[in-house]
Amino acid sequence: MPCPELPRTTSGEVLMVCAYYENGEPGWGGLLAPDGGGAALVPDDSPVRLRPVADPGWDHLRGGNVPALLPGGASAAPVAVLVDIVAVYGGEPLLVDLAAIPGRGVRVAKERLGEVLAALFDGALVFDDLIRDTDLRGTYRGGAGRRAFPVPTTPPQRDFPALPATEGALLVRTSFEDDDGWRALLDELGGTDEEGWVGADIDPDDIDVDRYPLTALVVDDPAYEGLPPGSVPALVPPEEYTVLVALADAGTFAAADRPLAAVDLHDTPGNIAVLPWHVAGSMVCNLEIANMDFHDFVPVEGVRPWWEGP
Repeated sequence: MPCPELPRTTSGEVLMVCAYYENGEPGWGGLLAPDGGGAALVPDDSPVRLRPVADPGWDHLRGGNVPALLPGGASAAPVAVLVDIVAVYGGEPLLVDLAAIPGRGVRVAKERLGEVLAALFDGALVFDDLIRDTDLRGTYRGGAGRRAFPVPTTPPQRDFPALPATEGALLVRTSFEDDDGWRALLDELGGTDEEGWVGADIDPDDIDVDRYPLTALVVDDPAYEGLPPGSVPALVPPEEYTVLVALADAGTFAAADRPLAAVDLHDTPGNIAVLPWHVAGSMVCNLEIANMDFHDFVPVEGVRPWWEGP
């Protein structure tokens, strides 16, 4: 069933969209003012007004799917605020880019939200500034450590088609200059079956738990050449619960361990974890069973990744 369209905004107005419901009732996680408005998160003299909106049709709405719900495909505001399960249960609300690279997100502490929104509206900040100053969890000026691999902020030069809808993971080729390297990567992943999946036909008895195989639908299409991580969340259809998208980009074919750029679709859309191909399967498996979080696989600057051992 399609998600309902978001309401239009007026000048200075930002939507605060509830994306978590229990028995049809919206969960705001204490982010609403006593009168039911959003003023608790912005100063009284702020030029920005938060407009809380709720509809059970937005239950579990992902940040990457917000731009597709904008009336007329555009918004008067450069961002929207998403109150999802993370925000309801003690985390930060998600700020979703609606202008530069629509669908990518940054977590912003509620104490800073009013300040950040005002700065975005008056031009003192742009969304790229937020991306560049996030920690490994994707939180603006958070204290969880700096990522070893920064998230690219270069906007795409063209539009990309929607990615296939699937439960599980996608492996998307975005660099087409090394055919031998691509074939070698697929061979290392066990090869593809007739339906274009890697890892789908592996015998459980043959699985090495230290190198858990990646099961993913392969997308090998020049239409996705140069696809940047920030654009990925908006291309993932909402019909299925896609765990993550792994990009085989230029960096994949330039290093011996063929690192993939895994893209977060849920906690902080557009955040990346650059990791060796043989770790990607473990990542997908642990995310599927909620045993680990996306940020557990994000390499930290100056820290040896856990998968490399002591």
